[in-house]
Amino acid sequence: MSVDDPQSQSAPAYVLRLFVTGTTARSARAIANLRRVCEQHLRGTYDLEVVDIYQHPTSAQEYQIVAAPTLVKMLPLPLRRIIGDLANEERVLAGLDLSAKSSAAPGK
Repeated sequence: MSVDDPQSQSAPAYVLRLFVTGTTARSARAIANLRRVCEQHLRGTYDLEVVDIYQHPTSAQEYQIVAAPTLVKMLPLPLRRIIGDLANEERVLAGLDLSAKSSAAPGK
């Protein structure tokens, strides 16, 4: 059961790229935290790519990654970056523009 088959469904609503540094504990924690948040709040509507900047340094340069782990929300626009191990779920949801949707705050 591969969730990464891009032809199995229409384009995902969220395109996320997580930049990590190898197989460190901090990288593993960031991946686990992000997958948990995505499965709870974006199930079936996201595409996540994990990029090891040791193996793909040009990607890190292209996206101007200066710290890792860094999550880049590619779509929907605007592009956003969240730096750290993504343990603070509220901060991750805010970075993904999900906290405003789930609280349905009026006045915008």
